Amino acid sequence: MKVTRHAASRRRRTRTGTRGLRTTAIAALAATGVVLCLVMALRPGGGSDPGRTVAAPAADAPSSTVQQHMPSRSPSPSPSPSSAPPTATPGASPSKPPAATPGARAAASKPARAVAAEVPSAGRIRPGVTYRGLATHYDAADGNGACLFGPSDGLMIAAMNHTDYETSKACGAYIRVRAASGAAVTVKITNECPLPCAPGQIDLSKQAFAKLGALSAGELSITWSLLSPSTSDTVAVRYKTGSTQYWCGIQVVGHRNPVARLEVRADGAWRSLSRTEFNYFLSEQGTGCGGALRITDIYGEQLQLDGIPVRADVLQPTGVQFRQH
Repeated sequence: MKVTRHAASRRRRTRTGTRGLRTTAIAALAATGVVLCLVMALRPGGGSDPGRTVAAPAADAPSSTVQQHMPSRSPSPSPSPSSAPPTATPGASPSKPPAATPGARAAASKPARAVAAEVPSAGRIRPGVTYRGLATHYDAADGNGACLFGPSDGLMIAAMNHTDYETSKACGAYIRVRAASGAAVTVKITNECPLPCAPGQIDLSKQAFAKLGALSAGELSITWSLLSPSTSDTVAVRYKTGSTQYWCGIQVVGHRNPVARLEVRADGAWRSLSRTEFNYFLSEQGTGCGGALRITDIYGEQLQLDGIPVRADVLQPTGVQFRQH
């Protein structure tokens, strides 16, 4: 009888212990649930997923008759043997951004990266480069020259040395010429100075040379660089004498910036024409003659022109102009 009471007592203690453990587990679970609820309630955004960002789709570039592409800086060119290293533009170097706070780093999304379009080659004469050479002078007469622009309205013009003329790529370029005295003059390239004119040499009209020094000096040491001037002129197109729908030469006149390329539209595609030393782009098979044209300057800006008929030796205005740089 004593043994039975002892066994019963042990069974009661066992059952009591089990109930205690069960109660303790339930209480712990309840406490954990309360803590989780408090964490969710206090989290910013009320429980939304903070790690997912939705990027807005990029808008398509608007199409226009005048198509413009503007990088923000031309690639640094390798100067020709006659050129001095480019002078750094004040303020061009990007400043170091301020350090972001931890909160800002967590909230900020990755910035968009601008992708620069390919810029046509500017040839030997590049924006932002200062070239060195000699200034000489010649009798410019009415201002016409190897570029075949015709008589000039003014005689602030010059002939580019054969090397930097580069198969007429320099035609129509505006350059600022500066003498050691500090005197300077802006001229337009309308002619070529053949060999032995050296790289860097500029053969100025007598009127332009006189702005730098006495004609009796014969030559002056100079520096010069490309300009993108202010102008009220607009681009014009001229077909060469003898042009027809079967053969044509096309010239661009009145452009603010040097022209890098001229293309014609044919068979649904743009085709680049070759350039001659007399500053015409030739379509010897008649491809695109009288059709749409696309003109690209050295900065990569494009002017698309429609409805320019083949009218030989007639200057046809377009009403558009390249952007100033």
